[in-house]
Amino acid sequence: MRDPCIACHLREVCDSDDCGRKHFPIYENRKSMKRNTTPLPFSAWCAEDKPSYKMEQKGVRSLTTTELLSILIGAGTDKYNALEIAKLLMADNDNSLKKISGQPLSELQKTAGVGEANGRRVLAALELGRRMMEQSGEESPCITSATMIYNIMRPTIGNLDTEEFWLLLINQAGKLIKKVKISHGGLTEVTVDVRVIMKHAILNNATIIGVCHNHPSGSTVPSKHDDKITETIRKACDTMRIHLLDHVIVTDGDYYSYHENGRI
Repeated sequence: MRDPCIACHLREVCDSDDCGRKHFPIYENRKSMKRNTTPLPFSAWCAEDKPSYKMEQKGVRSLTTTELLSILIGAGTDKYNALEIAKLLMADNDNSLKKISGQPLSELQKTAGVGEANGRRVLAALELGRRMMEQSGEESPCITSATMIYNIMRPTIGNLDTEEFWLLLINQAGKLIKKVKISHGGLTEVTVDVRVIMKHAILNNATIIGVCHNHPSGSTVPSKHDDKITETIRKACDTMRIHLLDHVIVTDGDYYSYHENGRI
């Protein structure tokens, strides 16, 4: 334990080398003080130190990720205040909001101070953020490349821990008609019924389709199973006179395009 933190209510989680002096400037002789094990509640903080006050005065973008989480968490516990709980939650999830968003509620509750109510608030807020990313600036975006497919689908499937196979239905002008989840699989494989893909295309008057699925492993290398699915869909599209734009393998930070690699 660093000496400057010995009297500080944030000593367990604060990263500052001058933590005690920062939060308790009145104390000059901290080494002689008994360690305070009771967290200081937000109600006892100076107004300018509270995340809610900071947001009101400087705007929501001035808050750190931990401070935003503390506002969602709300009240603390007898042992930790909301800001401490937020820091513990981040630490338990490798300081990754994406990892937190992918956790079930029961897993979040393993962090001290996270209960059912505040855990649900955190997951709901992160889901709203994901849906905002998913929405395009246009009501019906024009899709002409693998990059466009990737940008549209990454928020939906890029961070999943199981495979999902999706169909993008596109009209003659290249405008997206709608997205359809075709199937949900396991960690390494997903089953696809090509007849279902063709049915959706015909019922929605789509003349162009794009397909994609994710690789939870993070690898963009297509498997033999992926190759087989792609070839089956291509043959079905040729028969029905529907243009297969691409089959894109999506990960959180990259993609693989069958079209860009000359395989469609």
